[in-house]
Amino acid sequence: MRGCALVGREEAEMKKAIMVLWGAIFSLALFVGSAQAADKFAFIDLSRTFSEYNKTKGYDKNLSDKEKVYTDERDRKVADLKATQDKINLLNDKEREARKGDLEVKLKALQDYDRQKQADLRKEQDEKMKEILKDIEEAVKKYSEKEGYTMVFNDRVLVYQTKSMDITSQIIEQLNKGGK
Repeated sequence: MRGCALVGREEAEMKKAIMVLWGAIFSLALFVGSAQAADKFAFIDLSRTFSEYNKTKGYDKNLSDKEKVYTDERDRKVADLKATQDKINLLNDKEREARKGDLEVKLKALQDYDRQKQADLRKEQDEKMKEILKDIEEAVKKYSEKEGYTMVFNDRVLVYQTKSMDITSQIIEQLNKGGK
């Protein structure tokens, strides 16, 4: 009989342990659920932020000015190449053959110039874009920490969003004030 009492007591303790475990799991689930309810989410229109950031406008103007200088120089080189071609076309066959090398040298110089300047402009544009995106990322982080946002999404990855969660204007304002 004593063996039976031991089994009964162990069974009761086991049931008690299971109840405590289920209670702990239930409490943990409630805690996690309430912690998730406190999360704060927002989204940002990245392309609007990028285009309305004053630094972007300044860089765009700077790059446009450089592109104009490049285009003007290229146009001058093209005109010089055409003038050389026209002069060569007026020559007789023997003289034309002798001057053909001049034309090829100028054409290669134009192609090299064109390729180099386009690569330089592309590289500068990429560097400026990375710098601006880093500024935006820092501004979003600073604003989110200050306002208690848990996550901020790019609006392009969202299927649905409400305008009440849009913090784009606040980020643009912060960036343009110089407060990255």
